[in-house]
Amino acid sequence: MAKIKIGQIGVGHAHASGKARAIKGSKDFEFVGVAEADSRLRSMWEGDETYAGLNWLTQEELINDDSIQAIAIETNVPDLLDVAEACIDAGKHIHLDKPAGFSLPQFKRILDQAAKKHLVVQMGYMYRTHPGVQLLENLLEKGWLGEIFAVNAVIGKLMNESSRRGMLGQPGGIMFELGGHMLDIVLHLLGKPESIHTINQHSSPIDDGYLDNMLAVFEYATAHATLHCSCDEVDGFARRQLVVCGTEGTLEIRPMPNPSAKLALTQERGRFRKGWQEVELPKYIRYVDDIAELARQIRHEEDPRYKYEHDLLVQETLLKISDMPVS
Repeated sequence: MAKIKIGQIGVGHAHASGKARAIKGSKDFEFVGVAEADSRLRSMWEGDETYAGLNWLTQEELINDDSIQAIAIETNVPDLLDVAEACIDAGKHIHLDKPAGFSLPQFKRILDQAAKKHLVVQMGYMYRTHPGVQLLENLLEKGWLGEIFAVNAVIGKLMNESSRRGMLGQPGGIMFELGGHMLDIVLHLLGKPESIHTINQHSSPIDDGYLDNMLAVFEYATAHATLHCSCDEVDGFARRQLVVCGTEGTLEIRPMPNPSAKLALTQERGRFRKGWQEVELPKYIRYVDDIAELARQIRHEEDPRYKYEHDLLVQETLLKISDMPVS
């Protein structure tokens, strides 16, 4: 099967190098080249092993090359949507890293155009292919957890003064930067909430005013969900977790980066026993499965599990809980 030609626009995003490595290692894609308009960023990364052997091209060269079917968009967040719109206008499938920019109307316009042209828009929410989330979806599909009544999601890390300084120019605090990864899963499980409550605080002794301790609570008719996001948390990566409570069972995935899971059931279900038990999960390598999934969707081997409407809802909700405008 012929490889899909793909390019990458931007190296400034926090996930850019990881995506590049995943694409380079993919059996499905031919990595044509990378573009970066910012000369400072290009000089920082041009000699890095991540991009060794790749052609450095202009954005226009990548977009105007009819042989290139897909573009991974890995710019700094303020530039994501303008590049995405140019790629969709040119008929390219896109992997769009998160969050989906600052303008909800522009993002909606991009999704509408993609739908009309039957183009894949894959958002860079890395937990969609997480083995723990896949286990969760399987349990729910079989009905073994019953009806969900509570979800608890936590995503955080510890940032020093220097790393925080780089975030001060971006609105929305740490929730806008990190929270979308977990919000994506919460809304996938429960859909649009009936109401939302937030507590957005600056809690660090670092006196920069950054919203570093943020909490969102989502109400549903018979369920609720909480999403906590912080960059004050010591070893926060180790406490990234997703807990889903259902009327027939509870699944706890913690930590998300090096996944481990615990499952409690009201009765024996398949290979699982009644009560609490450890569940072994495969090693989680960021982005590899996402890139493989993108290839399958471009080849029409499978339909996207996360629809345009879901991506729009995630972005609208993320803006709301980050105290940012949606109009």
